Amino acid sequence: MTRVLLLTAGYGEGHNSAARALRAAFARHPGVEAELVDLFARRAPRLNETTRRAYLGLINRAPGVWRGVYRWLDRSATAPLFFRALNGHARLLARIIAERRPVALVSTYPVYSWLLQRLRSDGAVHPPHFTVVTDALTINSLWFRAPSAGWFVTDGDSAELLAQAGVPRDRVEVTGFPVAPEFADRAAELAPPDPAHSPDRRVLYMINSGRSRALATARALLQHPEWQVTFTAGRDAGLRAELAALVRASSARAEVLGWTDRIPELLMTHHLVISKAGGATTQESINALCPMLVNQIVPGQEEGNCELLRRHGAGLLAETPREIVAAIRRAFDHDAALWRRWRENLRVLARPAAARRIADAVLARTGAGALVAAVSPGIKPDSGD
Repeated sequence: MTRVLLLTAGYGEGHNSAARALRAAFARHPGVEAELVDLFARRAPRLNETTRRAYLGLINRAPGVWRGVYRWLDRSATAPLFFRALNGHARLLARIIAERRPVALVSTYPVYSWLLQRLRSDGAVHPPHFTVVTDALTINSLWFRAPSAGWFVTDGDSAELLAQAGVPRDRVEVTGFPVAPEFADRAAELAPPDPAHSPDRRVLYMINSGRSRALATARALLQHPEWQVTFTAGRDAGLRAELAALVRASSARAEVLGWTDRIPELLMTHHLVISKAGGATTQESINALCPMLVNQIVPGQEEGNCELLRRHGAGLLAETPREIVAAIRRAFDHDAALWRRWRENLRVLARPAAARRIADAVLARTGAGALVAAVSPGIKPDSGD
């Protein structure tokens, strides 16, 4: 059995989302097992949950404070010294590597590069380590200041940023963000109705945080019965109940969902999505060809995601209910001319087979690809998107 360890963390959904997509991509190769490892949850589950909640609270309630922290982590030469407090985590990682004996390590969270550097300084030897960068454009230097056998990035501008920072160009590959296999295996019928032949105008509102803001936006959307609105409230049962009450009191066509595993399908069958500029959400909307209206940006890591859409003319920032409604109207005006332009521009950015390309590259670079091919000659590397 050829084993790969996927190193992730729960500080933001993008890291876990990318790791899960990579696990599915490696699973396409018979004889290869990809195992997810959240070292932080495994080493100290209570502390991990406390710090994770504190992080989410900080970015949502005090974004200005987080902006300062993010910039300090990016620019400070002493910031990595704080990782010395993770000696116990490093020792656990060393034990897991020794026990599982992987041919490669693939991380979707930047701290792992620093833990592995610490192990090397203590004389430990580990298999090649590859870094999957889950941010775009505004990439914190923690992602690339520690060594890696290679970096996989979302787009060409992000690759150029790493090169300008001194990362060898031959170690950086533009693959796209690893998204779920449903995007690469998209069925032809998974598409929104053509505005030229259907009156349906489907809007998906993925609510991530901020109940008062979400309800205000929901009320504004429900004033437009010409739109078909789908709300996703996640695991917030209270918010879901409040949204359902608003829908019942309106004449709009709307549906309220709680937690759902249908996000790829929803994105591929709606014309627009409203959400915060998280790494996974932004990249999933890109690969679904579903233009995004960004209603919230976490300073630092999410600024680049919004800029990526703006730079390529594939969505826009609309933070208030009034701005969101105005943006939807603009998108659908004149036979949905703006929406069509956004959608075509997304085709340039979309790389739905990114996870498969990364898996194939890792196996090839570690020599495992030849071994897998010898055992299972029917497997062929993914040729692209």
